[in-house]
Amino acid sequence: MSGTATLVLRLTAPMQAWGTQSRFNRRETDPAPSKAGILGLLSAAQGRRRQDPIEDLLELRLGIRIDEPGTLLRDYHTVSDSRGLPLLSAATNASGRQKPTSPKKPTHVTERYYLQDALFVAAVGGRRELIESLADAVRRPIFPLALGRRACAPAMPVLVLAGDEAVHDLDPATVLATLPWQASQHRRRMAIRRGDAGRMIRLATIVDAAPGEGRGEIVADVPVSFDPRHRGYRTRYVVRGWVTVPTGVDFPSGSVGLGPRHDPFALLGT
Repeated sequence: MSGTATLVLRLTAPMQAWGTQSRFNRRETDPAPSKAGILGLLSAAQGRRRQDPIEDLLELRLGIRIDEPGTLLRDYHTVSDSRGLPLLSAATNASGRQKPTSPKKPTHVTERYYLQDALFVAAVGGRRELIESLADAVRRPIFPLALGRRACAPAMPVLVLAGDEAVHDLDPATVLATLPWQASQHRRRMAIRRGDAGRMIRLATIVDAAPGEGRGEIVADVPVSFDPRHRGYRTRYVVRGWVTVPTGVDFPSGSVGLGPRHDPFALLGT
C-alpha cells in the first residue's frame, strides 16, 4: 500500500466565497477556493477549534479544478446596532475600548461578493494515515462544513469516492486529469448543445508546485493559524494549467453530440 493518498472534494452550492483580500467593509471572493478555505473546511470536519494547531495540515498538497466557474454576485449588506446605538469605530481610547464613530453612524453599508452556481473539485494529497482520518471526518463532520463562509453550506455530498473507497491512490494532479466532469447532467447536456463540450471537455486547474520546482505563481493563502489573535498567511507556489476530461455523457451510437452547433454566419455562405 502506498504511503500517500488523495482526498477528493466536490464543492458546489448556490453561493460560496473564498476571500483572501477581504478588508473592513469590503468582503471579496477569489475565483477559486483558497488553501486557507480548504484547510478550514477540513479543520471544521475534524472538530478543531480556532486556537488548535494545524501544522500537520500545512504539509498537504492541494489541487483545484474549475468544473463550473459560476458568476459573481454582489450583495448589498448593512450592519447596525439593534439598540439604535452608534456603531463603533476601529479607533480605541486610553483604556483600550473602541470609540464610537464620529460623526455618529447608526448603519454601515458593506459590500459582500459571492460566487453563485460554481462547482470546484479539490484534490488534497498527503500521508495516507492523515488523508484517511480526514476522509472519515468529512463523512461525519463535527462542525458544519461551509464553502468559504458559514452561510455557504454545500448543496451536494462533499466527498468524491474512488469506487467504494473514500481515498484515491493517485496524486492530486493525476486525479484532476482523470476524474470525469462533475457538473450536473443538465449542465453537461446544455454545454454539449452549445458546442462547448463533446465527449471531452477542457477545464482549468490550479495545483501546488511540486517540492523543488520553485516555479509558477506565488499566492499568499497558506494559514499560519486560524486563531483570530494570531492570524497570518504564508506564500506558496501554484501552477495553473488545463486538463481534458470525459464529460460523462453517453451519446447515441454513431453520434458526436446532441445537435448541431448554432452558426450565425451559415446563411452568409462563409
